[in-house]
Amino acid sequence: MIPICERSLVKLSGGDRRSIGRADEVALEISSDPKLFSQVFDAVLSSDPVLRMRAVDAIEKATREHPELLQPYKRKIFQKTALIDQQEVRWHIALMLPRLDLTSTEKDLAISILLDYLRHKSSIVKTCAMQGLADLAMKNAQLRKRVIPLLESLTENGTAAMRSRGRKLLARFKRRSA
Repeated sequence: MIPICERSLVKLSGGDRRSIGRADEVALEISSDPKLFSQVFDAVLSSDPVLRMRAVDAIEKATREHPELLQPYKRKIFQKTALIDQQEVRWHIALMLPRLDLTSTEKDLAISILLDYLRHKSSIVKTCAMQGLADLAMKNAQLRKRVIPLLESLTENGTAAMRSRGRKLLARFKRRSA
């Protein structure tokens, strides 16, 4: 019998990057099993781009409801995972960074990473970086002063996806300040 952790990794393997495979199923499995979560998180550092992409997708989805699962991996996220140049990894990391409990120094590092992601060639990475910056700024009035003008500029000058996301994010800030 194949151990559960290996079965989950098999569900994430094979095919190509145009499919999420069974990442949704694995996200449900890992959201309540820290050991399994750890195994899938380690797969993000795999040399296989398909496995890497699907593992980070499953992790991002699992941590929407259980952001506390990310906390033990904060150092690894900053030192390794966030540096992976694969676009699918970056767009998920951009969404996960605001879910972490961050010190002031770590928050600055997260902001730096997200600003770097805004220079990526992928429009999806840039759009997710906008979302990540906005999510961080929602928690911090000082950061909002920096992020809102940036979002306004990206909404005016970015790709169609960036303009659309920017309008939604700016509306959210406007509702919050009303």
